[in-house]
Amino acid sequence: MKKSIILILLLACSVTAYNQDNLKTQIESAVAAIENEHYEIYKDLHTHPEVSLMEIETAKKMAMHLEDIGFDVTRSFSANSLVGVLENGEGPVIMMRTDMDALPIKEQTGLPYASKVIMKDASGSEVPAMHACGHDMHMTLWLGTLNTLVTLKDKWSGTIIAVAQQAEEISGGAKRMTEDGLFEQFPVPAYALAYHVNAELPAGSVGYYPGPIFGGVSSVDIHIHGYGGHGAMPHTTIDPVVIASRIVLAIQTLVSREIEPFQPAVVTVGSIHGGSKHNVIPDRVDLQLTVRFFSDEVYEQIISGLKRITRGVGLSAGLPEDRLPEVIPLEGVTPPVANDPALVNKAILSMEEMLGTGNIHKVNPSTVGEDFGMYGRTKENVPIALFWLGAVGKEKYDDHIKNSTPLPGLHNAAFHPDFYPTFRGGAAAMTKTMIDLFNGKLE
Repeated sequence: MKKSIILILLLACSVTAYNQDNLKTQIESAVAAIENEHYEIYKDLHTHPEVSLMEIETAKKMAMHLEDIGFDVTRSFSANSLVGVLENGEGPVIMMRTDMDALPIKEQTGLPYASKVIMKDASGSEVPAMHACGHDMHMTLWLGTLNTLVTLKDKWSGTIIAVAQQAEEISGGAKRMTEDGLFEQFPVPAYALAYHVNAELPAGSVGYYPGPIFGGVSSVDIHIHGYGGHGAMPHTTIDPVVIASRIVLAIQTLVSREIEPFQPAVVTVGSIHGGSKHNVIPDRVDLQLTVRFFSDEVYEQIISGLKRITRGVGLSAGLPEDRLPEVIPLEGVTPPVANDPALVNKAILSMEEMLGTGNIHKVNPSTVGEDFGMYGRTKENVPIALFWLGAVGKEKYDDHIKNSTPLPGLHNAAFHPDFYPTFRGGAAAMTKTMIDLFNGKLE
């Protein structure tokens, strides 16, 4: 009897292993069958970038490709963004998002299909355009994954919500989509997934973090008032240049002495402007700051600290109440990308089965910003997960490790992903993850 039970269990395990290996092979084959076609799509997107809020032709291309593989597409949802829906029987709803916008950077990759685009941005200024943050790769992977899922639709059941979003680089597209009713007009997803290419990981590998992976971002203006006068008679003035200098030094203690050490945060003064002549003490100096954070509580602590410190410095300089420094957080705060730990840990199981454990890396959080986090902060409380996807070719990566050769980073005019290994690994891993989530394998 015991031998019979053992044999049955062994047979069941063998069948399960065979089914997993068979699915892995089918995914790899399906991805391989479309990689050359998607390379052409990638090159077209790379050659014809469009900056934030101007992604008109890019959105048309994404809509056309989605419709070609059977999605019901709502174009111009929330300006240039679009939403595709594919129903494939009963099952969970899963959202996959890509961003579409390029950066105002002149490309210096030397690629035969490098961008030479000069275009008008949303303000009407002429700017160069380049996909220096890999959004062309994001779009191509998004399409490749969706195409593979359609090819293998007999392996899963549920509904895909495919979101192509404008204006990620200026942190406005995701917020606008949620405010315009994304989760009211379309099925609410059980999960929302996304990739971001990584300029330090080997192409086709995946980086993950089961928690806040990208920081929140806020821009803050500080206006420092004083009483100007002749530079030869500073005793007759209250010098805002000196006050500004004291403030720049004083706010360095916010992170080093006030924020709990295990709570990452950054406060950087990126710009200081004041005065017009060597011998004139001005009436005003302006500071521009970037603030990075991983929790709302830390952000509120930083803003409160900036107001307290600047007020104290102003008072110590003898300024009256009506001329104390003004701390003005600007609109459009980008929240942290707070990955749902349970969802990340589920997805990594699938990605390891597809790519092998050696290609899955737990990474540290990064203080870069990404507005994908907005999709997890609505009243629907959708679990989200964003993964780094390695994009560095093997030769470049090996040379970097062996000789410490610098690698072009994101937003660098020389950055571009190594297409084929990035596409193969990314599309295969995300396809397997979504199939497993659709089938409840990761519950």
